[in-house]
Amino acid sequence: MSNKKLDSFQFNHHVFSVTSLTEEDTEDKTYWLHKSPRDRLIALEYLRQIMYSYDPNTTRLQRVFEIAQLPPR
Repeated sequence: MSNKKLDSFQFNHHVFSVTSLTEEDTEDKTYWLHKSPRDRLIALEYLRQIMYSYDPNTTRLQRVFEIAQLPPR
């Protein structure tokens, strides 16, 4: 996902509701049950990127693993 999608996301801190985990939100549940597993995973990945400020398009250092042979004692 590009940063443009993350930048366009705005959270309104003045409007939110707190509920217990035992209460079911049937509209949300129905909505997500009608989505395909692929769509659910895409939404999950989007939320993960927002939560951890992760941008998959940034370049990263390549990790190199090397085994050193030590002489016998």
